[in-house]
Amino acid sequence: MHLTPIPRKAALAVASLVAAATAFALPAAAQAAPAAPTAAAPAASAAAVPAHAVTGYWQDFDNGAKVQKLTDVPDQYDIIAVAFANATTTPGQISFSLDPAVGYSSDDQFKADIAAEQAKGKSVVLSVGGQNGTVSVNDAASASAFADSAYALMQQYGFNGIDIDLENGLNSTYMAQALHQLASKAGSGFVLTMAPQTIDMQSTSAEYFKTALAVKDILTVVNMQYYNSGSMLGCDGKVYSQGTVDFITALACIQLQGGLDPSQVGIGVPASSSAAGSGYVDPSVVNDALDCLAKGTNCGSFKPPTTWPGIRGAMAWSTNWDASAGNAWSSSVGAHVHAL
Repeated sequence: MHLTPIPRKAALAVASLVAAATAFALPAAAQAAPAAPTAAAPAASAAAVPAHAVTGYWQDFDNGAKVQKLTDVPDQYDIIAVAFANATTTPGQISFSLDPAVGYSSDDQFKADIAAEQAKGKSVVLSVGGQNGTVSVNDAASASAFADSAYALMQQYGFNGIDIDLENGLNSTYMAQALHQLASKAGSGFVLTMAPQTIDMQSTSAEYFKTALAVKDILTVVNMQYYNSGSMLGCDGKVYSQGTVDFITALACIQLQGGLDPSQVGIGVPASSSAAGSGYVDPSVVNDALDCLAKGTNCGSFKPPTTWPGIRGAMAWSTNWDASAGNAWSSSVGAHVHAL
């Protein structure tokens, strides 16, 4: 999740993408998965994540978007991801501290706002990483350090879970180990979200995709970032350009055919044209993509081979950029997601 609207260079040229298509064999059908976990721990007031949910990232920093308190986030958002936790000098360990720029006078005030959002039925998770995040989980010791420190922060602030937004690589074996350790500590109701870049979900052999599949039993939703991307392959082996309904639906199809349950797939987009370097789409495009995937209507040239009525929903980067644009994104996409 980019902190500033700096476009990421396209990771692969079209020729490389086409070559990659021959190496990626999708399963014939999406595997069955357990029902997506609900959000309850550690705050007793938290409610279940809705079947169709909207995720929004809340910025613990000021980059020109409207500065907010958590209680300023519109009620259309079901999951609020606090961005970001940071790495420490201990491998795998994470920490979190409030930026004075966001206006909280104390940690206690922030904790009270988390509890207030949970009392309204929202889940609040701590996002790990971001564009500049360098959390490294590459062995058993760092996996334990990650799980222990993440759980301590959940206990300290009352977070319902965590979000994995590591844009500088991850090890699927040890990250999955860390997440399972964390989920075991947190107990039932642990909320786990992810926000991979498009290149990270092109193939089930990619480390991010492998991680998502390895933690499928505890995974709430993967909200891939359909922006700052460049052209990518769809599940039909064709190359699609970002900023279109076809780009969203054809790439979501890879995740849906690659093993994730529909309830674990969401559409991640910028909340405004200022929120990302490239890939912004009008909220109506997001709504059309959701309709195409869920119902087979309002599709572009790409027609999914089936429909996935259980598709989870959508994500915005960020609630702050949404507020800067008058909350137009959440008003439109939020209502549409909840009506699916």
